[in-house]
Amino acid sequence: MSIQSEIKSITKLLPNNIKLVAVSKTKPIEDIKEAYDCGQRLFGENKALEMRDKHAVLPEDISWHFIGHLQTNKVKYIVPFVSMIHSVDSLKLLNEINKEARLKGRIIDCLLEIRIATEETKFGMNEAEAAILLSSQQFSQMENINIRGVMGIGSITDDKEQTRAEFAHLRQIFLKFKERYFANNALFSEISMGMSSDYQIGIEEGATIIRIGSTIFGSR
Repeated sequence: MSIQSEIKSITKLLPNNIKLVAVSKTKPIEDIKEAYDCGQRLFGENKALEMRDKHAVLPEDISWHFIGHLQTNKVKYIVPFVSMIHSVDSLKLLNEINKEARLKGRIIDCLLEIRIATEETKFGMNEAEAAILLSSQQFSQMENINIRGVMGIGSITDDKEQTRAEFAHLRQIFLKFKERYFANNALFSEISMGMSSDYQIGIEEGATIIRIGSTIFGSR
């Protein structure tokens, strides 16, 4: 199937409240243009410099989502245009995003990356670490970021029930944080979970954003 037909077949089945981020990392400009031409506007990248370079040559109405591990020294390259950063995994990183956003006169939408997988290599905070961040005085003084919700990456496994349990756990953390820290903040509304292999489980467990790469663009 072509890139356009894959996007159409996915979006046809998506509930209206779920956003599709087409993960275009490592893919050429031509592939992104093909997806763009059939109406796709949300694209995900995991390397700051690659995203910066693609942004420079692609249509301005693309909404760029940063989904990879973000080093503090690379924040400045994406803050001028990024729509959402899914992978905030420390107070140090959030502080850098806030600082650069202030310099550019922007307010950046961010998601807290929560570690839900069993693999040790996955980035992200556990629930307690994220709670410490949200309770901190430093966070309370940040004026150039909006925490919009949470993001998680499931374990690499064929065990669908394990994936389901991990996604259900992420949704429980979202609900807990919503009640404790964002009860009066309608912007805290996003759960980013589910990729090519498990996005249907993500949808069933409450995802509002899914991140799909290889199903749309082919394997890397």
